[in-house]
Amino acid sequence: MTQPDNHWLTRPNTIRWLWIGGCSVLAATVLLQWIVPIKGYFGIDGWFGFAALFGFFSCVLMVFGAKVIGKLIKRPDTYYDV
Repeated sequence: MTQPDNHWLTRPNTIRWLWIGGCSVLAATVLLQWIVPIKGYFGIDGWFGFAALFGFFSCVLMVFGAKVIGKLIKRPDTYYDV
């Protein structure tokens, strides 16, 4: 009989604290823009929170792009059968 996996990263309390910590760090980096002003080169990149939004939407676009590429190059399940 196997023991249940009790790794510290799979515990619900740890996952909750990681979410809280990650969101706090992200919020702090965006709010830090009030103290350290960003000089934009194209106008729009100087807006408050632009880098965070650009990074988020770029990540979402990469995930959906990877799903489309995966559908295009996926091989059938019987590809390696002789």
